Amino acid sequence: MKLYTKRHLFFAAAGSVLTVLAILFTVLGIFATKHPDALTALYGDPLSGGSGTGSGSADGSGALSGSNGSSGFDAAGGRILDAAADATYTTEEYQNISVYERYNTAVVNISTTTIAYNWFLEPVAQDGGTGSGSIIDARGYIVTNVHVVSDAYKIYVTLSDGTQYDATVIGTDPQTDIAVIKFDPPAGMTLNTIPFGDSDTLKVGQRLLAIGNPFGFDRTLTSGIVSGLGRPIKNSSDVIIRDMIQTDSAINPGNSGGPLLDTQGRMVGINTMIYSTSGSSAGIGFAVPVNTAKRVVADLIQYGEVKRGKINGTLIPLTTSIANYAKLPVSQGLLVSELKRGSKALSSLKAGTQGVQYGSRYNAVTIYLGGDVITAVDGTAITSTAELNSTLESRKPGDSVVVTVIRDGQSVDLRLVLD
Repeated sequence: MKLYTKRHLFFAAAGSVLTVLAILFTVLGIFATKHPDALTALYGDPLSGGSGTGSGSADGSGALSGSNGSSGFDAAGGRILDAAADATYTTEEYQNISVYERYNTAVVNISTTTIAYNWFLEPVAQDGGTGSGSIIDARGYIVTNVHVVSDAYKIYVTLSDGTQYDATVIGTDPQTDIAVIKFDPPAGMTLNTIPFGDSDTLKVGQRLLAIGNPFGFDRTLTSGIVSGLGRPIKNSSDVIIRDMIQTDSAINPGNSGGPLLDTQGRMVGINTMIYSTSGSSAGIGFAVPVNTAKRVVADLIQYGEVKRGKINGTLIPLTTSIANYAKLPVSQGLLVSELKRGSKALSSLKAGTQGVQYGSRYNAVTIYLGGDVITAVDGTAITSTAELNSTLESRKPGDSVVVTVIRDGQSVDLRLVLD
């Protein structure tokens, strides 16, 4: 007969108990899989605000409100993400998901058709470029870039549900590369729109989100930070756009015209261009600040153009040959060759009186020497018409500026009212 000590008996009993518990949990697991509602009724749903231990609480409509009061809805007002109740996502991920689900349907894909000519000089329609745009008004107004819709014979807008509509150009502003187009939504359609934010409050290091259609991949989300502010950038049309937002958010061909958003989903910029040696994102992208877009878009919708202050005359960029011929003390600036009749600048600036031919033998133009040379406006150095236009971009007709000119060999500051 085999003898057992108390120690043997204890471990034998413990092993039997563990075996019974393992069998019990296995049975419960199979039951829970086949009858989940029965367990929910028994123990409560921790995410429903019922008898469970979850921190959320039901509001009667089925929507959850976490203890921090933050919740995110999809574009249709359906599924909710709750940062407090759902530990699946980090705070940053939650913000990204929430912004995307609220506003991705307000981003459209823009495609164009252009006209080319065949060997017989016959017009032939062909595919143009593609880009992105943001719905900013429930009537179908969309803000995008000028270069997305330039030279377009037809413009098509594709919504998030795949439906496509013809669009027309309301107005363009090459000075800021901002365009407004419009399509007519069917009766009863409710469009999701993106609200404007405030680009003046941006700080370097602030997180940003970009939504667009790079390489035709609809409504792609990328994230990054504000890498720089106040960048003056010259585009391919030799237009200088001031105060550009620099970001490392991935911006590629097809993103142009799409929104640059803060973490609250407010538009703070319009993605416009990238700096790259390969044509793809190199982590240096630029967006037109939304505060510029607000002013420009308002004029484009109302007038079809931007009402901007200017000097109504003929201004000639100085060259070394002109400066030497006219014996000027400076070689950079804008020579006031002529001023138009009725221009407000006539009371401040002095136009030239000595006509000379300038240019090649077969492409000569007449310019007038002896007038003022503009070297600065409001303290900003001016060496070209692009710099002058950029400096006056935010000015309205009737605004006054301080113009620094060279007159009779001396530097003089003048107060000038813009036309």
